[in-house]
Amino acid sequence: MKFFLISDNVDTKMGMRFAGIEGVVVHQEDEVRSELEKAVNRDDIAVILITETLVSLCPDLIYDLKLNRKQPLIVEIPDRHGNGRTKDSITKYVQDAIGVKL
Repeated sequence: MKFFLISDNVDTKMGMRFAGIEGVVVHQEDEVRSELEKAVNRDDIAVILITETLVSLCPDLIYDLKLNRKQPLIVEIPDRHGNGRTKDSITKYVQDAIGVKL
């Protein structure tokens, strides 16, 4: 079982390639959807890594796949520019979810 990367950045793809992970670089929503469909239908892929920038292009499809398919596992990763979250984003998420200030 393999990892597979869907990235919007050549540098991210090259870094993952050095680790033995194959992948593609795409930039448009239709390309993301097409590559995701191809990847989820491959029997040899266990984990799909996808950059957060691309997740923002078609969150409905990605969250649907995460909720309704057991395999492959879809993991959002930051690209070389970081994840754009503040350092307390997890704390804020928990506070919003349970209504208790931490």
